[in-house]
Amino acid sequence: MPEPHDQTPDALIIGAGLAGLACARRLHAAGRSFVMCEAADRVGGRVATDLCEGFRLDRGFQVLLTAYPEARRLLDYAALDLRRFYPGALVRHGGKWHRVADPFRHPVDGLRGAFNPIGSFADKLRVGRSRLGGFDFSRHAADLTTLQALRAEGFSESMIERFFRPFLGGVFLENRLETTVRKFEFVMRNFARGDTAIPALGMAEIPKQLAAGLPAATIRLNTRVAAIGSHGVHLEEGGFLAAGAVVIATDLKGANRLLGGENPPAASNGVACLYFTAPSAPVNEPVLLLNGEGAGPVNNLTVLSAVSPAYAPPGRHLISVSVVDPAAAAAPDLEERVRRHLGDWFGSGVQEWRLLRIDRIPDAVPSQRVAEDKPARVRAGVYQCGDHCGIASIDTALASGSAAAEAILEDSL
Repeated sequence: MPEPHDQTPDALIIGAGLAGLACARRLHAAGRSFVMCEAADRVGGRVATDLCEGFRLDRGFQVLLTAYPEARRLLDYAALDLRRFYPGALVRHGGKWHRVADPFRHPVDGLRGAFNPIGSFADKLRVGRSRLGGFDFSRHAADLTTLQALRAEGFSESMIERFFRPFLGGVFLENRLETTVRKFEFVMRNFARGDTAIPALGMAEIPKQLAAGLPAATIRLNTRVAAIGSHGVHLEEGGFLAAGAVVIATDLKGANRLLGGENPPAASNGVACLYFTAPSAPVNEPVLLLNGEGAGPVNNLTVLSAVSPAYAPPGRHLISVSVVDPAAAAAPDLEERVRRHLGDWFGSGVQEWRLLRIDRIPDAVPSQRVAEDKPARVRAGVYQCGDHCGIASIDTALASGSAAAEAILEDSL
């Protein structure tokens, strides 16, 4: 492949997140030249892992669903050394922990939990029927919210409040369950078809793997694009980079900035993630803990070092706590509120936990009251990709990047 400065590249990709990297991989495989302009000092976009005192801190609690079709096609799962979560959760309700398990993978745990207070026995049967049917909710109109769909399916308010609201709240990063039923269907289907996992060395291993197959000279870090011009882009630092095609592979707000009024207004859901290290772990298994009590700032908690020991130094524990309620996440005394809440769960020993970092991420995922499938082609010579181009997920980011590359290849025939 010719070096970017030797001639005008076939494509210029704005953003080296998962979508941009997937686009670059497809173009590279087809023998096309490209340049990637990334504003940050690393690839990966919102999928990042930082080293802090020997701990691996992802930018917010993130997971990979191994059933994602495009992820299965593009990623080498064995090389990522994926570590799996328990297929279920521990739900806090009535001052006690109750286990909710996937009965198809853990039938004994499923039977034990059949009569726990996290929903009725009829609710458990409804979940089982939905799983057997592949979580097909296509009979519901796309403008139905997840909450409306759950009620239409006959789930009790106790099941919704004690399980679905905290579980899906952690996925959607909004606990009102206003997200479209289409995303609910997509998420539940992929949870059921595969495992929930993280790479042993952190989520950043995913973009690192995608970037490893690309020529280093094609990726320009610390390079911010100011505007799209005719057959190229203007850089904030000055200068113009010409290209045969331009691919906008940024997040939703970045895409709207570059496209002006061509995209609808951006709306995102945020999260605050608190990382603690503790002298002893509150649980010693790779399981998600959910707040099913409807009070307090904490939505979910995971001991990440129990999922992958490499997330913490030897003999240490790493605990991730997610707060999705916007008011609670923005509170100046967030740490104090979270400690009080966790003290109710685990006792006074929580005061010995040491805070490593708080990540407040206001634009973590697109808000999807409606999930729109956006075309890869924006206009002649301009293309787009990203998780906002469909049902927001890692898989949509990857698939839309591949689709943008395919559109460029088709248009250049």
